[in-house]
Amino acid sequence: MADTRLSRLTRYIQDKGFAALAVNAGPTLTYLTGLHFHLMERPVVIVFSMDNDPTIILPELEQVKLDHLPFPARVYAYGENPDAWGAIFGDALAGLGLAGYKVGVEPRQLRLLEYDYLRSACSEAEFTDGSEIFAALRARKDEEEIASMRRAVKIAEDALTATLPLVKIGITEKEIAAELFLQLIRHGSEIALPFAPIVAAGPNGANPHSQPSDRRLAAGDLLIVDWGACYGGYASDLTRTFAVGEIDAEAEKIYRLVQQANSAGRTAGGPGVSCARVDQATREVIEAAGYGPYFTHRTGHGIGMECHEEPYIRGDNAQLLEVGMAYTVEPGIYLAGKNGVRIEDDVVVTADGAESLSTMSREIRFVG
Repeated sequence: MADTRLSRLTRYIQDKGFAALAVNAGPTLTYLTGLHFHLMERPVVIVFSMDNDPTIILPELEQVKLDHLPFPARVYAYGENPDAWGAIFGDALAGLGLAGYKVGVEPRQLRLLEYDYLRSACSEAEFTDGSEIFAALRARKDEEEIASMRRAVKIAEDALTATLPLVKIGITEKEIAAELFLQLIRHGSEIALPFAPIVAAGPNGANPHSQPSDRRLAAGDLLIVDWGACYGGYASDLTRTFAVGEIDAEAEKIYRLVQQANSAGRTAGGPGVSCARVDQATREVIEAAGYGPYFTHRTGHGIGMECHEEPYIRGDNAQLLEVGMAYTVEPGIYLAGKNGVRIEDDVVVTADGAESLSTMSREIRFVG
């Protein structure tokens, strides 16, 4: 698999007019090599160039990870003295012929730490945004990737199902989040979750990125749970909203609207459909009911090795969906000081439409 991905990468490098790509620790490095490194004070960089084997710069203590590397590489390992690291980077890049050429990097991933070493080692190269290549590489998922995502969704759904019996009036958001975290691990998620679960009730639910607090659930609350699992390096990202005891007429109304918008968004996707059209499909439902100003974010985002990646499902994105692309559909309505609703599913583009990987009921469910 690594050979196939590297050959695609080489083709993209050539087609886009780059001489090389420099990738530091993160999902793209893992995607291309199968190697796992985390961001730390010791930089890890791999340079993929047109006419050379990949060049790997890493600390000596991580070198054992290369024992089963599935392709030949030029390896430059450094010790613990940071004063010597610049020379190692210089040696690694010296023979690659990058002076005067473009070298693509990941703006959302590359830190000033790695950039400074690269820039000092090859000051005559133009280090520039290579996002288009990275997105093209990873946006279309193969069957194995989709299988991992499907499993991550199942783990997440099973974990929330196991958590819900504990959800009662008087329990805190933090207590629900803690139990959900344990259930995610027990049901098979990797320890490193895609993100910390969001548990937000009542007025806290009007903040789309609220953090679990010590607030206790009260009758009349809408309870938003936004959570995900990780399996085989791939993420799931789901949201369901629950009614705590009896809720008022407006709370039920906005729930039904978001439910309809979610359905419209899931149905709208397919090969050749623009991301903007999917966003429009959800937004039309909410705007027609007069709640447009309270839907304050895009409809969704791509998902895979990262919880947020291309393609982005927003109203100004003319990008066309392709078979294998995966993304979320997560419309919401947020009423400050009152309640919020969000319903989110993970969707993959198929040959004849879009399939929701998540199947957990979207009907209003009463807890507490």
